[in-house]
Amino acid sequence: MLKNIHKLLVVGDRVLVRPEEDSEKTASGLYLPVGVQEKEKVQSGYILKVGPGYPVPANVDDEEPWKEKQEKVRYVPLQCKEGDLAIFLRKEAVEIEYEKEKLFIVSQSAILLLVREDFF
Repeated sequence: MLKNIHKLLVVGDRVLVRPEEDSEKTASGLYLPVGVQEKEKVQSGYILKVGPGYPVPANVDDEEPWKEKQEKVRYVPLQCKEGDLAIFLRKEAVEIEYEKEKLFIVSQSAILLLVREDFF
């Protein structure tokens, strides 16, 4: 388990994903070589952290020019939540290693499907 995950800040419309453990094996239990794993088009994993979303510019009020202008960015939140199982396009993901664990940074546009336990 990642000890310092609270130190990570995901930016924009991206999510941090821990790949599923079973992705290295076939259904019959055979281990796949690294070259075969990399050729897979889709990957699945659990979402650990979610970015704030898509930035939307703040409304600019030009009627009161004497007021100090504050640039506050608002965000349209993402559909995915922490704990969701995400199935995403592998070629769109960026693989990183953090605390000796393999993780993926994935844009929400690369996520094909979400599996959420408490959906209804």
